[in-house]
Amino acid sequence: MKKILFQLLMLLVVFAEAQAQEILTVEDAITIALKNNYDIKIASNAVKIDSMGVSVANAGMLPKLDATLTQSNNIQNSKQTQSNGEVRELDNAKNNSLNYGVTLGWTVFDGLRMFARYDQLKELQKQGETELKMTILTKVGDVMTAYYDLVQQQELLKALDTTIVISKQRLKTAENRFTIGKAAKLEVLNAQVDLNTDTSNLVKQKEFFETAKIRLNELMARDLTTNFSVVEEVVLNDKLQLADLNALVEKQNPQLQLALINKRVVELDLKQVQANRYPTIRLNAGYMFNETESSLGFTSQSSSRGFNYGVSATMNIFNGFQQNRNVRIAKMQIENSSLAIEQQKLTINAQLATAFQTYLTNVELVKLEESNEAIAKRNLEITLEKFRIGTISTLEFRSAQQNYITAVARNSNARFQAKISEVALHEITGNIQF
Repeated sequence: MKKILFQLLMLLVVFAEAQAQEILTVEDAITIALKNNYDIKIASNAVKIDSMGVSVANAGMLPKLDATLTQSNNIQNSKQTQSNGEVRELDNAKNNSLNYGVTLGWTVFDGLRMFARYDQLKELQKQGETELKMTILTKVGDVMTAYYDLVQQQELLKALDTTIVISKQRLKTAENRFTIGKAAKLEVLNAQVDLNTDTSNLVKQKEFFETAKIRLNELMARDLTTNFSVVEEVVLNDKLQLADLNALVEKQNPQLQLALINKRVVELDLKQVQANRYPTIRLNAGYMFNETESSLGFTSQSSSRGFNYGVSATMNIFNGFQQNRNVRIAKMQIENSSLAIEQQKLTINAQLATAFQTYLTNVELVKLEESNEAIAKRNLEITLEKFRIGTISTLEFRSAQQNYITAVARNSNARFQAKISEVALHEITGNIQF
């Protein structure tokens, strides 16, 4: 009955601990980061700013209506000599003028520059959206890397917990053997030293685990002290093909998309420069009120009001060959943007090929290290049984124990590196899957 009660108590303790900790999946971590991460928020606001700039008014297509008010006052000593020889003179003569009204100006033709500018504003919005996508891809990749690193640290922590249990069993066995006279005190001391070493390694591993947890909380932009546990199962996709990844790069890689957008932007710059070869035609209209007062003159006071309208046209004929120079510069910028696209393609393809080779290597290492861990675990079990009956030395037992921990660490690291190389491939293609 006592044994049953103890087991129930332990189950309640375990259940309470599980309830107190959040079980965080990689999908949950990414969702939280997408909602809270500061870099993503900043990039999202930048896209909103770009979208507000895409308007026909910002491109200069709409008329402009202004209200104007001008008042001027002068006090002067005036002297006037008229045609008949009469001289009129007045000190502190006042001259006042008041003009107010509304004016309307509308550029109806500017060599199609306004249309090129409107298209350019839309391209700049696409540029912001692509930069946001690149920021999201980077942050999602960072979150996944931090998450799987935490999984790795948690697995190593469990392995060290296991080895401490084994080391305690070894110490207890050594003490029993010493008590009945079948072992020397040196065997007990060696077992105690190894247990202390394992405990020290466990303490250090706990630090690594907590540091990794803080890093993941930071990427999710939430309270750094938030406690949680991660899902230990890491699903590795070992079926990726280089040809499929290359096809995705052409369509989705954000860096390549940015290079293409930049080329379109400079092409529209050329259109705006070429528009300077054509006349600019503006329509003008307004309704004005004018009032003047003069202390000296034929008219002491006058006022007028009325509607005015007209059209104006300007055209550059010669500006020191600046137009030709600007056109040549714009064309060279287009050429440079084309070269930048080719350079970006080469760089990305090289990154993809390198990352894919790393991925293949890590997938092979996962298979090898899984087998090594299974062998090391079986070897440790056999060694432990032999040690209990005293058929092997403590040195052989310790060697088997350390080989098991090393195999666990290598297997965990191999799976971590394989998953990270998979994430890197999806990040390059612009298609992170989770």
